[in-house]
Amino acid sequence: MSETSIRGSSEGPEQTDYDAVIVGAGFSGLYELHRLRDELGLSVKVIEKASDVGGTWYWNRYPGARCDSESHVYCYSFNDELLDEWDWSERYPEQPEVLEYLRLAADHLDLRRDIEFDTEVTTAEFDDSAGTWKIHTDDGETVRSQFFITAVGCLSKPFIPDFEGIESFEGWWTHTGKWPHDPVDFEDKQVAVVGTGATGIQIIPEIATSNPAHLTVFQRTPNYAVPARNRPLDEDDRAEIRDNYDEIFDLAHSSGFGHPFEAAYDTAEGLSMEEVEKRLEPRWEEGGFRFMLTFGDLVTSAETNEKVSEFIRHKIRETVDDPDLAEKLVPRDHYYATKRPPLHTDYYRTYNRDDVSLVDVTETPIERITPSGIRTSETEHEFDMIVYATGFDAMTGTLLQMDIQGRNGLTLEEKWEDGPKTYLGLGIHGFPNMFTITGPQSPSVLTNMPVSIEHHVEWISDAVEHLVRNDIRLIEPTKEAEESWTVHNRQVAEQTLYPTADSWYMNQNIPDKPTVFTPYIGGADLYHDTIREVAEKGYEGFELTESVTNLGQQGEQPRLRVMEGD
Repeated sequence: MSETSIRGSSEGPEQTDYDAVIVGAGFSGLYELHRLRDELGLSVKVIEKASDVGGTWYWNRYPGARCDSESHVYCYSFNDELLDEWDWSERYPEQPEVLEYLRLAADHLDLRRDIEFDTEVTTAEFDDSAGTWKIHTDDGETVRSQFFITAVGCLSKPFIPDFEGIESFEGWWTHTGKWPHDPVDFEDKQVAVVGTGATGIQIIPEIATSNPAHLTVFQRTPNYAVPARNRPLDEDDRAEIRDNYDEIFDLAHSSGFGHPFEAAYDTAEGLSMEEVEKRLEPRWEEGGFRFMLTFGDLVTSAETNEKVSEFIRHKIRETVDDPDLAEKLVPRDHYYATKRPPLHTDYYRTYNRDDVSLVDVTETPIERITPSGIRTSETEHEFDMIVYATGFDAMTGTLLQMDIQGRNGLTLEEKWEDGPKTYLGLGIHGFPNMFTITGPQSPSVLTNMPVSIEHHVEWISDAVEHLVRNDIRLIEPTKEAEESWTVHNRQVAEQTLYPTADSWYMNQNIPDKPTVFTPYIGGADLYHDTIREVAEKGYEGFELTESVTNLGQQGEQPRLRVMEGD
């Protein structure tokens, strides 16, 4: 197999530096680099603001950071050698192990040589006349590419509420998504954790067992958390996984949530609570997301969901010794799983400790951060350390942060003023040759992420290959296709209970952000069938352009070529 350069020739009116620029070196960016460079022979540059690969697993290194998909499916399925070379140590791997896995993948596939670390994209602009992208970085460099691919993750822009006086605090503080590389010592310290979402539920038990003088948790909204039931994997576990990997991945890639299991029962409607408990109890003991998939209509039937929610509430009351405190930890304002459904290890039991207390900020709101701690409407709490587990500007935050400019200088921020508009979560009208891996309006965060990532990377790579082989210069969603998909995304969400919750799925955690359900809830299986059918129909809903003469560029553009057989 011989490789032919596919960048613009010197005879063309515009020379590109790379055929594709990818932003991000996590699961998405690494696989996309491999596909475009090693399988298509493109010239590719990855730009990564961190000092190493890993994406979210590089930054989120707080104590207790752990994957909530089972380890044997939270990995790449495309490379048998990687599967053979790597052994997971636990059912749910901790952050250091996931990061080490991604480092191994980068080294195994020799990806680092095309990644520029410690570099952040400040602006990406589409050049209408040339039909190329110009990407500017914080080191003053500008590179030009044919394709611009974002692999920035869905939860990568940390968010801290705009507390008055936050910079005045004289102790140590950080956001969990910007955790320092050096160990943090909580021993004998007065510690505050603000937030009880998925991250808070992971870090709170870890801090509590690190011998602080006292840990105070500031809770705005209680959450439904299900036991993870994490445990070490032994050789018998690994042998069983290896013997069944083909079937496991087939199930994961064809399921609605990207996991190798489906709902055990259709519905709890019409069942007595005793009958419901008999079905739920074994799944509760098994732990993990299998519990969430006990009933197939959990997020569409209010009756089913209320029965499952009440089961969890009862478990919370059973676990927490203080009845009044238990009631503060019992969610009542949303249906189970309509907010991010966390898994936990000893979260509720942590509140039985004498050195842990809870402040309900719906009763006593945080008024300001002071030099010595946190002042609520009731009193001032003094702390040595404050940990903000306050989540992310999810789904769109990092994309908007990059100042992406499409046709005629239209910014993505302007385009999405009323909420994200995409076609399939893959492309955006007005932004030719730009692809978003697990972008808004795709299943992404509602699935086991590596499965959705592989679906997207493979679709994007196939689309690029189609353009290359057929001398097509530009690909861009039509306005009509984008509008139709945006309406479809909203209509599917409205058939569920998700819009009833104030969640980051709905952008409700970010002030002034449009309230709209951002991911796609139609199921990863249906979605995968949809994007595959779009490709099979010649990229239906996309406009394919052979030249950029209609954009004002005279003469034909240089054609791309892929690796060709000898």
